[in-house]
Amino acid sequence: MKILIMGAGKMGSFFIDLLSFDHEVAVYERNAKRLRFTYNCQRFTSLDEVKAFEPELLINAVTVKYTLSAFEEVLPYLPEHCIISDIASVKTDLKAFYEKTGHPYVSTHPMFGPTFANLNQLSEENAIIIKEGDYMGRIFFKDLYQKLGLNIYEYSFEEHDKTVAYSLSIPFVSTFVFSAVMKHQDAPGTTFKRHMNIARGVLSEDDYLLQEVLFNPYTHDQVAQIRTELKELLAIIDNKDADGMKAYLTRIRKNVFE
Repeated sequence: MKILIMGAGKMGSFFIDLLSFDHEVAVYERNAKRLRFTYNCQRFTSLDEVKAFEPELLINAVTVKYTLSAFEEVLPYLPEHCIISDIASVKTDLKAFYEKTGHPYVSTHPMFGPTFANLNQLSEENAIIIKEGDYMGRIFFKDLYQKLGLNIYEYSFEEHDKTVAYSLSIPFVSTFVFSAVMKHQDAPGTTFKRHMNIARGVLSEDDYLLQEVLFNPYTHDQVAQIRTELKELLAIIDNKDADGMKAYLTRIRKNVFE
């Protein structure tokens, strides 16, 4: 298959490495410097090169802020039969966009990233394939993710956004709160150091990605739940309620260990 990947960042480069030995792969990247470390693929910096390549599948791997604008830029240069796809963690407005393009499409979300995941060992990582869209496109990504050993889940666009609101917004907000109140420690404990490493990883993410995850319409209720739990915990602390603390710890341990 002739596959065009848009964006030669970390995830774009990952897909180039993953696909280039079994398919004819090209990468389109405006910033030529990013193409220096790509190999075994054709490297394009102009849309005329994209048009001449005639891809059968497009994987949009640009930063989430530019997902839609990148699609709009390249669509006039694609064959009508080309399947267009994204791997974005934020799917806001994508369904409506896809349906008006006239192209077959597939949308997936590898639930891992270069910040924390070991890209050579992904058996404990997950991927979501959106149920709407082109059947053959979904089969392609299902086969690909199965070869990586990923745990695969099939959701609608709406179900995906609800899942992201839970699985990303809660750790993001928890990290924000930790970062907002923390002070430098000369001799930090193990738990503090682990939280610090997580905070550095999360806060190294693109600002727009963090914003869009938190602006997800399903995020508010998740954050409100954190506020409710903090209020209850603070009351236990203020009252030095030993029985209440024991009951609280018993309840939350069930969430983690069962």
